[in-house]
Amino acid sequence: MIIQPKIRGFICTTAHPEGCFKAVEEQVNYVKQKGQLLGPKNVLVIGASTGYGLASRITATFGAGAKTIGVFFEKGADEKRTASPGWYNSAAFETLAHRDGYYAKSLNGDAFSNDMKERVAELIRQDLGQVDLIIYSLASPRRTHPVTGEVFSSVLKPIGQSFTGKTVDAFRGEVKEVTIEPATEEEIANTVAVMGGEDWAMWIDYLADQGLLAKGVKTVAYSYIGPAITYAVYRDGTIGKAKEHLKMTADQLSQKLKSLNGEAVISVDKAVVTQASAAIPVVPLYISLLFKLMQEKGTHEGCIEQIYRLFKDHLYTNHPQSRDAEGYIRIDDLEMQADIQKKIEQLWPTVTSENLQQVTDVKGYCDDFYRLFGFNMPGIDYNADVNPEVKIESID
Repeated sequence: MIIQPKIRGFICTTAHPEGCFKAVEEQVNYVKQKGQLLGPKNVLVIGASTGYGLASRITATFGAGAKTIGVFFEKGADEKRTASPGWYNSAAFETLAHRDGYYAKSLNGDAFSNDMKERVAELIRQDLGQVDLIIYSLASPRRTHPVTGEVFSSVLKPIGQSFTGKTVDAFRGEVKEVTIEPATEEEIANTVAVMGGEDWAMWIDYLADQGLLAKGVKTVAYSYIGPAITYAVYRDGTIGKAKEHLKMTADQLSQKLKSLNGEAVISVDKAVVTQASAAIPVVPLYISLLFKLMQEKGTHEGCIEQIYRLFKDHLYTNHPQSRDAEGYIRIDDLEMQADIQKKIEQLWPTVTSENLQQVTDVKGYCDDFYRLFGFNMPGIDYNADVNPEVKIESID
C-alpha cells in the first residue's frame, strides 16, 4: 500500500508505519543522548501511545531503565485502513525497547473500564510485583462510566457567554473569526466526567486496594493552563472545569498516598500540536505564534524534551525545582516567559491571512501535525509501497 496523508478538518485518517517508527526513534535517541536519569523502576502509563504519555514511557525506559506497562486504545490495520498512529508508535516503542533488552508490555482496550483495570493489575502482579510511578495521560472525547454504563461526551466550549475570537485554518492558511456558543450545565458536567480526575482516582484506588503500589509511589497527570488569549475556550471554559477537577483529585490522592510516602502531582506542560489541540479554536493560531518566537529564542521544546526535564528536574532529584503557589509543576515555564507572552499579545491583533506565513510559524504547525501521523519525516519515501500491518510484540 502507498500511504499518503488524508486530512479531513483537523483529523488525518491515515498513518505511516515507517514514519511513525522514525518519529519514535528520534525521541528514543534524544533520551539516550541526554544520558541516564534517576528514576522509577516499574511504571504504568495510562494513555501511552502518543504525546506526553508516549514521551513518559520513552523517558522512563531509556532514561531510567524502567520496566513499563502501557495502556491505550488503538486500532490495527485492516484491508481498507492503516492502523492508527498510536498503534504504530507503540509497535515502534516496543521494538526499540526489546532490542535494547528492556521489559515493555502493552494492553489495548478501554482504559475507563473495570476490565482493563483488572487486566493491568494481574500483569503488574505477575511481572512487576508493584509499580512506583503511574502516569495518567488519557485524551479521549468520551467515556463510558464503568459502574453506571452512562456515556459522557466532552465539549470545547466557553461558559456563561458566547465567545468570538480569531483562529486559523492552518492547512488553508486562512485567519478567520469563530463564534462558539456557551456550554449547558449538562455539557460542563459531561466534560468534567470525561476529562476530570474521577477515572484517575479509580485507577489509583483500585491499585492501592490490590496492594500494587510501592512505597514512595508517584502518580502524575498532565494539564495545560496557557495564556489569557486562550482562557475563554480553555482555562475558563469546559476544559478548564475538568482541569480544576483534575487538580482537586491530585490533592485528594496525595492525602491517600501519604501512608506510602507517595504523592499525586499535576504537571502543567507547554502547548504542543496534538489531535486534541488542533480541534480547539484559537489554539492553533496561538501555537503558530508561540513556536516562531520560542524557536527564535532557542527555547522551543516538544513532548520528549519537556518530559525528560520533568523527570530530571522535578520528579527524581534531591533538589526539585519549586512548584507554583497552587502546587503545580510548571514545565510550561519557557512558554510563559513574560517576553514571549508580551510579544504574542502585540502580534495577535495584527495577524491576517495575508501575513500569516511571515508573522507565525504556521508551516511548522502543519509539519508537526503531519508528523503526528508519521508524515513529513525526512528520509522516508512516501511513494514507496509499505505494509500497513504491523504487530505490537506484546499486545494483549
